Amino acid sequence: MKKAYIYFMTNKNNTVIYIGVTSNLLKRVYQHKTKVYKGFTYRYNCDKLVYYEEFDDITQAISREKQLKAGNRKRKEDLIKQTNPEWQDLSDGWLFYFS
Repeated sequence: MKKAYIYFMTNKNNTVIYIGVTSNLLKRVYQHKTKVYKGFTYRYNCDKLVYYEEFDDITQAISREKQLKAGNRKRKEDLIKQTNPEWQDLSDGWLFYFS
């Protein structure tokens, strides 16, 4: 069974929070960091992973993503602060290798 993830990306000053969903967190974070797609995260320079949750299937992750996107910024910040109070890049030290 393939895992799925929701994740928060932010910029260096933590002023923007992007919420995404993926079935391959490592690859998706790499895409944000290397600015593969010229969308929201590219425009606002969101290349720091500050929060993520893992799910057993993509439908659960999509449902959670919609719930989080409907919430206000304070709730998103509170979630981040629970597990990552310093807003560190959780992907620091990850090895990105894709063939």
